[in-house]
Amino acid sequence: MTTSSPTAQALDGAAIDGGLYTDVTDFARHTHWLNEPATVFSSIGIGLFVVYLLVAWWRARGQGSTAMAAVLATPIAVVLAYVVNTGIKDVFEEPRPCRALPHDFLLEACPAPDDYAFPSNHTTVAFAFAVALLLIARGLGSLALITAIAMGASRVYVGAHYPHDVAVGALVGSVVSLITVLVLRRLAPPLVDRLRTGALRPLLTSQTDHHRRHARPTPEPGSPRS
Repeated sequence: MTTSSPTAQALDGAAIDGGLYTDVTDFARHTHWLNEPATVFSSIGIGLFVVYLLVAWWRARGQGSTAMAAVLATPIAVVLAYVVNTGIKDVFEEPRPCRALPHDFLLEACPAPDDYAFPSNHTTVAFAFAVALLLIARGLGSLALITAIAMGASRVYVGAHYPHDVAVGALVGSVVSLITVLVLRRLAPPLVDRLRTGALRPLLTSQTDHHRRHARPTPEPGSPRS
């Protein structure tokens, strides 16, 4: 089987922090008890952020339109962060560390040559979720941030990325998410108000909140009755 060699313009990730990458993968080589949990988490741990977002959505149904706007902005922020990150990958074309350092310990199969390493998509998506959730609810967002940090660390541990791939992925996801959610949280509440009176009302408003909004005010004692 032949593999394509990196182009002259490709980013040489091994020259940046290949030694640190090797230190981490050597640690993985000697912590067999952690190998399987880390591999599973690294592969499907992104699903935890979907759970966190569902919790935030459920809570926002009983809150104001600004909170719901931030929740609805989160998937948009995540997709935009992924698109931006993919564009950066295509510009730098950094080969995966498994190709530059083929003798290092590896827990995840080496991807195709055109599946570039810089920056890490998993980390970008994780931090995009985490920053958005921090803007929605501090407690839930803090849990998401811890999960995002663990995701980034796991990508190096399994041998999929260099540490700088993870660091830049975290930056890209955080910046894109922050800008997107702040802008939509400011601009989208009027749209949420309209949607809450239409067919999407059950998804955007809790039953209790709906009754509270439409309940007739209780007349104060002594006030004239109509």
